[in-house]
Amino acid sequence: MILTDTHTHLYSKEFDSNRIDLIQKAIDSGITRLFMPNVDSESIPGMFQVEKQFPSNCFAMMGLHPCSVNAKYQQELQVVEYWLSKRKFVAIGEIGIDLYWDKTFFEQQQDAFRIQIQLAKKYNLPYVIHSRNSFDEVFEIVNEFKNDNIKAIFHCFSGNIEQAEKVIGLGNFKLGIGGVVTFKNSGLDKVVEAIDLKHMVLETDAPYLAPIPHRGKTNNPEYLILIAKKIAEIKNISLEEVAEVTTQNSKEVFGI
Repeated sequence: MILTDTHTHLYSKEFDSNRIDLIQKAIDSGITRLFMPNVDSESIPGMFQVEKQFPSNCFAMMGLHPCSVNAKYQQELQVVEYWLSKRKFVAIGEIGIDLYWDKTFFEQQQDAFRIQIQLAKKYNLPYVIHSRNSFDEVFEIVNEFKNDNIKAIFHCFSGNIEQAEKVIGLGNFKLGIGGVVTFKNSGLDKVVEAIDLKHMVLETDAPYLAPIPHRGKTNNPEYLILIAKKIAEIKNISLEEVAEVTTQNSKEVFGI
């Protein structure tokens, strides 16, 4: 059984004391494919180091996170494009719009999002979307590029069935399902029940959004099994089927 964590920040400082052991434990548990979204220029060296240590299991993306967009975002985007021109990545990410913490740079986030989708098209890469408190704003921009046939993941999807169907209607898009599906009253269980598994990929977003019973604590890739088990329970199928289908879905997006 192979499980795929399509979104994990393994380079985060929260893992500085036990990173190698934590990753190896996840691999030993069958979570053998771990995809790392970039945040900004400061996160790049740590991400590259993890990739170097586990080249067959940990795969790097390149992008500028919306929470890192500020008055100097164009300089950060130059770093993104520099690295895209220097070496291969599995995706552009994570990119998008975040209106939860701060709306000061909303216009700059919109511009950075559009530019990075264009980079995804230029380099023939999928992209991974961050859309916290901003589904409508994100969807409006994504819809501008709907005819470009670019693959993408709506990371940490926590919307309703109608929003899920809008994402699926775009064509080459998957829903990233993480620890929120285990939260009581999140409503995500109803979405998972209604939507075909072929439209989903699994993720932890470690070190954030740990699933029940670890909610509020540091998340780690090994907890992906708890997410997969919850989906299996909701859909009344085996854990093995969840692993097989969602891993195949991840291969369709990332090409590896």
